[in-house]
Amino acid sequence: MRRICAVKRSVRFPISAVLLRRLALASIIANVGIVVTGGAVRLTGSGLGCPTWPRCTEGSYVATAEMGVHGVIEFGNRLLTFVVVLVAAAALLAALLHRPRRRSVVLLAASVVLGIVIQAVVGGITVRMQLHPSIVGIHFVISMLLLLAAYAFWRRTGEPDGPAFPLVPRPIRTLVGLTVAAAAAVIVVGVAVTGSGPHAGDADAVRNGLDPETISQVHADLVFLLVGLSVALWLALKAVGAPPAAVRAAAVLLLVELAQGVVGFVQYFTNLPALLVGAHMLGSCLVWLATLAVLWSVRERRPVTPTATPAAAAERAVEVNA
Repeated sequence: MRRICAVKRSVRFPISAVLLRRLALASIIANVGIVVTGGAVRLTGSGLGCPTWPRCTEGSYVATAEMGVHGVIEFGNRLLTFVVVLVAAAALLAALLHRPRRRSVVLLAASVVLGIVIQAVVGGITVRMQLHPSIVGIHFVISMLLLLAAYAFWRRTGEPDGPAFPLVPRPIRTLVGLTVAAAAAVIVVGVAVTGSGPHAGDADAVRNGLDPETISQVHADLVFLLVGLSVALWLALKAVGAPPAAVRAAAVLLLVELAQGVVGFVQYFTNLPALLVGAHMLGSCLVWLATLAVLWSVRERRPVTPTATPAAAAERAVEVNA
């Protein structure tokens, strides 16, 4: 009887693991999607289509006919937030029900749910602050942090519970860290560029007062730095014989950056058409995810062997890291 139960468990839980990983991936996709649709709200001038929050109007939680297309667009984006929450909640439930339950996976899944709730509150503050560019910028940065949490959750579902071991020498890991920092700086300054531009989300929304040409130049300079670091990283990984997955991740990052750069320059010199600005927002998410892929590709988690205690394995990881 015990043997039959063990066989049933061996069939059941690998399926649960697959489902958990798929839900984690769905969470990443949903968070990218809400960034793009949120951009569509701003680019169509629908940021105040629902002028209050959590209600759409003072007397209704839904858009009314009098609000027109802008109300429909803004309310539609709010509805999509519930889809993102449902996907994240399903992933958290799967993490709780999966056996053996893994504390790190549950915590990462919970962080995504918590982040979405915080993001929704900030979105409400954004509406109440009449789309102030500083709050809008914080809203976007939180989206990038949510992508980080969702990506970490997804990767963790495919890793064992042992400590992380570096796969490349320390100088390469330092270069990876600089690349991640540069990518983050590009995104943050890009938010400032957006806050100085014409797509405010509403005709009456204020701008941040920065000179668009000057801040755009700073943004471009940081992009050049990021591309240069990415080229150096790709070449360095090939030179030290890094794992093929790490080399591929660096190559993908470079290609995504170049594509994003082309979109950025074209949108700048064509007076920021809404469609290209939307594509650039999607590109920001893809650049960030490609950067995170590189960060994860230069280390790996290994199972803790029965003969080694977790403390010994962690001590070994520190020795290798040094």
